[in-house]
Amino acid sequence: KTNVMFLKTHKTASSTILNIMFRFVEKYNLTVALPAGQLVHLGYPKTFLAHFVEEFQTIGQNYNIMCNHLRFNASEVHKVMAANTFYFSILRNPIPLLESSYVYYKDNVPAFRTSKDVNEYLASPMKYYHPADHKKNIYARNIMWFDFGYDNNAEDNKKYIQAILKEIEQNFHLILIADYFDESMILLKHTLCWDLDDVIYFKLNSRSRDTVQTLTPESKERIKAWCSLDWKLYLHFNQSFWRRIEETIGLKELEKEVNHLQKRQKELMETCLLDQEAVGKDHIKNKALLPFQSGATNILGYNLKQDLDNRTLRTCQKMVMPELQYTSYLYAVQHP
Repeated sequence: KTNVMFLKTHKTASSTILNIMFRFVEKYNLTVALPAGQLVHLGYPKTFLAHFVEEFQTIGQNYNIMCNHLRFNASEVHKVMAANTFYFSILRNPIPLLESSYVYYKDNVPAFRTSKDVNEYLASPMKYYHPADHKKNIYARNIMWFDFGYDNNAEDNKKYIQAILKEIEQNFHLILIADYFDESMILLKHTLCWDLDDVIYFKLNSRSRDTVQTLTPESKERIKAWCSLDWKLYLHFNQSFWRRIEETIGLKELEKEVNHLQKRQKELMETCLLDQEAVGKDHIKNKALLPFQSGATNILGYNLKQDLDNRTLRTCQKMVMPELQYTSYLYAVQHP
């Protein structure tokens, strides 16, 4: 399948998937729906509109891939993407997600800025999370619910939640789970009929361990209540994810293919990388490959080996290219 829409959610390993999608675009010479005016996001956090896409007026429904951040709006996305487009997204357990969001957006989000650390914030979120600031505080509560286009401050009501889950199932053919990333890549490969090398990846936009804040057991429970919409969204699709695997691939075959993926990934890391692993921002030699840094995080990147032949170098460069650089590179290629 070459017509694919990926809803890129926040802090869910979605930058790694964006890189996979961008490499696929180049491999098959596809057209990607890039943000108009060389922006990074497709209008986010505004609800998506078709004209947020560069040259939408002239290209119309002839885009193959859409994968930059946007706030989902089915009717407008349908104006851009062909009728036979495959829709997928990714979710992550809201407990590690909120901690990640807290550290990453610490400086930008009023609710995070005024609290000392993530545990203090969760002890009484309403002390820091003011309804008047709701537009600036989207990362502080039910961020996945928001990315899918819904009100992240909506009341947790059983009937409402059931209706939304049903709507998401109608809009999306597949929902992956970041906590099982390799398993997700195998399921994606099968569902899209792609090759293994199409879903091989190096982890992008991850941060150094020393910036992770330890959540207390109380905080973990509080996240389930504070982000209850996200929690229910996650539980629902985590179940359907495993059900899908059992119905299509089977757990035995899955394990075999995950091992295969990890082996291939290791081979590529040995081929491409100087340090065999991601390094902190201060240790990235080529500043052109430095990922965007945010909040109190130290976003890791990679150093490539020096003596690679041209073809290998190109492959390796694309695998480690951070989101912003890759987006502007494709922009220059597609809209010279």
